[in-house]
Amino acid sequence: MTRSDLIEQIQLKRSLLCVGLDSDIERIPDSLKKHDDAVFEFNKAIIDATHSHCVSFKINTAFYESRGVQGWQSLEKTIEYINENYPNHFTIADAKRGDIGNTADQYAKAFFEAMDFDAVTVAPYMGSDSILPFLKYSEKFTIVLGLTSNASASEFQLHGEHYPMYKEVLSKTARYAHAERLMYVVGATKAEALQEIRAILPDHFLLIPGVGAQGGSLEEVLNHGLIKDYGLLINSSRGIIFASEGDDFAIKAGEAAADLQKQMSTLLQKSF
Repeated sequence: MTRSDLIEQIQLKRSLLCVGLDSDIERIPDSLKKHDDAVFEFNKAIIDATHSHCVSFKINTAFYESRGVQGWQSLEKTIEYINENYPNHFTIADAKRGDIGNTADQYAKAFFEAMDFDAVTVAPYMGSDSILPFLKYSEKFTIVLGLTSNASASEFQLHGEHYPMYKEVLSKTARYAHAERLMYVVGATKAEALQEIRAILPDHFLLIPGVGAQGGSLEEVLNHGLIKDYGLLINSSRGIIFASEGDDFAIKAGEAAADLQKQMSTLLQKSF
């Protein structure tokens, strides 16, 4: 998927919504556990219920890797289902990979070739060697962890002798060859920093987790982060997929996604 394709979907749906498939098998309804692949059945129902309200799906690979081979099968079936049935949706492997050289090449092949995701999240701590192998793919995107919303993020990200480390990451990576294929993770609970981040990254898309269950403000994110080409994907995971843990989970997920999309549409109308 190209940047233009993504922008077109945002315009058509008046939505910036990314639905996070953090599909914890401990929380899915017992009625699904009779299936050979309960997680895939859960994901399929969530995807079908939310696809008309969102432009993106993000699969947090930890919830699949933790289940070994069966988990990987669930992951592969999920991305295949999205690509076959909803090919206009931007797909993200939230894998947070952060290795170098041949290892990074193999991670890129895994997510971009074997599973055909549109994007993958990466950790920049090891420098350009951990990012550049992903940028070889012309119509794929690499999403760099920038300023995250977890409680201990300040231990490293906000430290630096003259300049917070996260700003150093943003400014240096934005100068890499093919940096137009980069996106960045910025937590919604850090909305007050978005103005400074936009001064460094005026044109890049930002993936914003933390709206909903983590308490981030949708309005603040749009006020500080929106650009003329939108430039935002706003993720909600638990607030949508676990809006209900009963047999009505898919209905409630669809309603939660529709509510967020409606809020986004209203705010976008005010902005454009």
